[in-house]
Amino acid sequence: MTRLNLLRIAVAAALLSGFGAQAQLFRAYLAADGSDANPCTLAAPCRLLPAALSAVASGGEIWMLDSANYNAATVTVNKSVSILAVPGVVGSIVATGGPAISITAANLKVALRNIVIAPVVTLPAGTSGVNMTGASSLTIENCLIANLPEDGVRVDAAGTLKVANSTLRNNGSLAINLQRGATATVAATQMLGNGGGGVGAYGYYGSTTTTASVSDSIISGGYGGVIAFTNNSSAIARVSVTSSMIERTQFALKSQTSGIGTAEVNVGSSLIVDNEYAWDQSGAGSTLLSLGNNQISGNAGTIGTRTPLTPQ
Repeated sequence: MTRLNLLRIAVAAALLSGFGAQAQLFRAYLAADGSDANPCTLAAPCRLLPAALSAVASGGEIWMLDSANYNAATVTVNKSVSILAVPGVVGSIVATGGPAISITAANLKVALRNIVIAPVVTLPAGTSGVNMTGASSLTIENCLIANLPEDGVRVDAAGTLKVANSTLRNNGSLAINLQRGATATVAATQMLGNGGGGVGAYGYYGSTTTTASVSDSIISGGYGGVIAFTNNSSAIARVSVTSSMIERTQFALKSQTSGIGTAEVNVGSSLIVDNEYAWDQSGAGSTLLSLGNNQISGNAGTIGTRTPLTPQ
């Protein structure tokens, strides 16, 4: 073999070795007995989420194989990824000293499935479950977010949130807090005993439209069932509710402005029962639109005007 051929073979081997070192996994694995020194494969899983996020390719998946906590501090998700626990496993992401999950980058697609997000009583208190300040897309399915001092999920950017078949309970503030042009779709979800209530859309900033739709869900307890609020003249906040139940809140339906901006709550095919106020429509630019197919009963009072609509 000539010296030139030997040189070619050596260069090819070096290139292949380099590609192998840089290759990332479509599916990375975590296990209770894993090690972050491992390559995060099924045969050699990692232990904590940051290691798996480094190993997985953008658009890939991280699978939790055992019931365990998989972080020691706030997990910053900086790529498109699906994070899920296999059926029958309690995959836990804890909030300690901050949110459990932080998404600050834009244009990501992040999904959480079959995950429990909660604090640890023996560690410094966390804040919220998921805090998204980047204009990305977040999907939460079959998850539990509970017992956090602040919001269950907070989206403070012009991103999109989809929550389905999940439970958000006993959080100190809202189950879902939306600001700065966020858009949310909430379906078949229970929001129970959260201090601030269920879903809030807030127009604090100009030229933003913040919206939420809630369907086939239950909101029980707390300050407001659904809230649309603005205090900026060019901001719009809107929440629509259908086929849902809101009970035992202070204000079941709250559409309010500080006298400027546009706030709107729409409700249809829903049960509004046993609240202190069935609705609060207050401030110039606020509207409460109600289809005639709602059941509103057992509430102590109302504030403002409900505008009836005929089903079409």
